[in-house]
Amino acid sequence: MKRLARICATWLLVLAFSPVMAQQPAEATATPGGVRLLANQHYGPDARQRMDVYLPPNAQDAPVLVMVHGGAWMFGSKEAASVVNQKVEHWVRDQGFILVSVGYRFVPQVDVMQQAQDVARAVATAQASAHAWGGDAGRFVLMGHSAGAHLVALLSASPGIARQQGARPWLGTVALDSAALDTAALMQRRHMPFYDRVFGNDPAYWRTVSPTDTLTRGAPPMLLVCSTQRRDGSCTQARAFAARIAATGGRAEVAPQDLSHAQVNAELGLPGAYTATVDAFIRPLALRGAPGRS
Repeated sequence: MKRLARICATWLLVLAFSPVMAQQPAEATATPGGVRLLANQHYGPDARQRMDVYLPPNAQDAPVLVMVHGGAWMFGSKEAASVVNQKVEHWVRDQGFILVSVGYRFVPQVDVMQQAQDVARAVATAQASAHAWGGDAGRFVLMGHSAGAHLVALLSASPGIARQQGARPWLGTVALDSAALDTAALMQRRHMPFYDRVFGNDPAYWRTVSPTDTLTRGAPPMLLVCSTQRRDGSCTQARAFAARIAATGGRAEVAPQDLSHAQVNAELGLPGAYTATVDAFIRPLALRGAPGRS
């Protein structure tokens, strides 16, 4: 009898996480503070091409913050507490934003350009769905941490990648502590071995996925947050990238923080100067084009 119970429990777990079950429509689930969760919304056929949507109570023409998690391009989770908890508290519950946390396929299943295309496709799907969620498709801001910061910076540097996936322009981008903004330069100096698994050994490919090398005119405003505690030059890269953006006539701000790489993600949304700095960048963008405003 106990063996039968264990077998039944195992099959229930298999069914719960199978692709068939994952494709069933998700219903809104209530979370603390009146926030509602639409989990695992599809934007593509793969099991990882899913996004979680956090809705404020009574959303109407709400701005939308799209969050892309990190994980060295090879792992990570859109549901991780460090990715969503404080951001949902601050932007969704307290400020009435919709937050979309995006999952994407990993290396080696796909390459980094395909990951950027996944994120762009998620943005396009979210823009198409925004009205049904109570959001404003014209008031999107992108945010990413670590590998996710690289991906949103790449899409912002080269918006054509996003357009090819059906995404419309967004208002701005927040990159949280990427050390791969100049991918080609990173790969040509001493670096951690995992970068070789992610970016390979082809210099031409490095340039195609490098925000610095693909930067075009017309990039949206960017806020480049960097950790001053890192030894691999994320702040140096952020300043150099910001200067390149300024040289094209664009706008970029660098926000160095005396926080670890992990804290840059996990502590964003907590009360304090760091969150206020990011707010000062996001809020004017989010208010642009809001109903009743010029």
